Amino acid sequence: MKEVRVRFAPSPTGPLHIGGVRTALYNYLFARKHNGKFLLRIEDTDQTRFVPGAEDYIIESFKWCGIEYDEGVGIGGPHAPYRQSERKDLYKAYAEQLINEGHAYYAFDTPEELDQMRERLKAKGVATTQYDAFTRMEMVNSLTLSQEETNIRLNSGDPYVIRILIPENEEITINDLIRGEVNVHTSRLDDKVLFKSDGMPTYHLANIVDDHLMEISHVIRGEEWLPSAPLHVLLYRYLGWEPPQFAHLPLLLKPDGNGKLSKRDGDRLGFPVFPLKWTDPQNGEISSGYRESGYLPDAFVNMLALLGWNPGTEQEIFSLGELVQAFSIERVGKSGSKFDPEKAKWFNHHYLSQLPDATVAELLSDILTEKGLAVEMNFLTKVAGLVKDRAVLIPDLWDQSHFFFIAPETYDEKIVQKFWKPEIPPILKQVSGSIIGIDDFSTEKIDHSLKAFIQENGLGMGQVMNTLRLVLVGGSFGPGVAAIISVLGKEETQSRIERALKTLGS
Repeated sequence: MKEVRVRFAPSPTGPLHIGGVRTALYNYLFARKHNGKFLLRIEDTDQTRFVPGAEDYIIESFKWCGIEYDEGVGIGGPHAPYRQSERKDLYKAYAEQLINEGHAYYAFDTPEELDQMRERLKAKGVATTQYDAFTRMEMVNSLTLSQEETNIRLNSGDPYVIRILIPENEEITINDLIRGEVNVHTSRLDDKVLFKSDGMPTYHLANIVDDHLMEISHVIRGEEWLPSAPLHVLLYRYLGWEPPQFAHLPLLLKPDGNGKLSKRDGDRLGFPVFPLKWTDPQNGEISSGYRESGYLPDAFVNMLALLGWNPGTEQEIFSLGELVQAFSIERVGKSGSKFDPEKAKWFNHHYLSQLPDATVAELLSDILTEKGLAVEMNFLTKVAGLVKDRAVLIPDLWDQSHFFFIAPETYDEKIVQKFWKPEIPPILKQVSGSIIGIDDFSTEKIDHSLKAFIQENGLGMGQVMNTLRLVLVGGSFGPGVAAIISVLGKEETQSRIERALKTLGS
């Protein structure tokens, strides 16, 4: 069997959309499942759309997600270079081969002449105003000019492009691993530009040449490239090469299913559409990222994998290794997948709650460092164990634990009005005294002692526990009261009770 070789080939025109990350992920999983190679190639043939920093962003996104590539920009490989702008000398020869064999031609039309052609077609009521088999013989190109006129224009440096000559009245068949057999009639295709006047190839020519030279066996890409597939099949045929197998992935849709989830939807809909935060170098506009919003990479990858691919079981939680073993391109659906931001949070909550306490403590330590707080790691680990189940995103760890590090100075007025009755201060003083007598300061012993105190004194459980929580955290939130006391320790617990008695009245 031919070695499986796949590639992800983004253009560095801005931040990498999560749809692009999913495409890269499926390529990676497919390669690993079949013991093949995964390549990262940068397709920067359109220099007018190049955005500084975009290439580094793509590579950093891969690192965060744990998607490792075997060949490509930054690491090299046997088919280097992997940046198309560094390979531009390769493409002209293939464009000229197509011309010499009658499959392409020079076109000298000016922008004004192209506009005039489109206006003529509009005036005639033609739906598709394109440069194709029905219009090319009315234009200025090497099909309508004599060989002598063509040579004069080329030798005098007239601007030109090279266009593919789409055959008339032919059915092109694409065998797609996801969609099955797709047939497109050539009357629907236009004579796409293969080589531009700036000396650079277009995507259509460059990606075909590179995929062939890099021995790509499978092209797994987004559905938006399906209309270009017939053109690509023709180019393989005209260049005398065996085409790879194609698989066109379904779109990621907005949460309401109404249209493709686009880069412009980022933040507008209240959730990120980029893996990492992006700052636009042109206008300084900032778009949020999953990493900076507090998502774990494992949760992000797990969530993305299930947007379009069905494992065929009820299993939803997959490690990257498990995804490799379970992944099958045949189980990728044809229909678009609605993105569910709440499901993304569900995945993150699961992964965060399953992390070891020490790992969560490290995440919490980073937050405390940003806030100028230094806390001993053993203490942080205890706190992490109490709050990780209560957090959805990493920043929630602070929201759920801040009272462990900063004693409350104010108290929730609604809770005070509800529970702070005249009989409460003396009860709290008794509780404080009983805490001193607890030798084993574990959560279990504290909980047992508090319940015994409540029962012996004929008090209500809520009456004592709610006011105790109020003085410890400042409100009605947080983990169990006994657990909070155990972590805070005797001295801090008594200090907080005394502060509340002074503030709220004893």
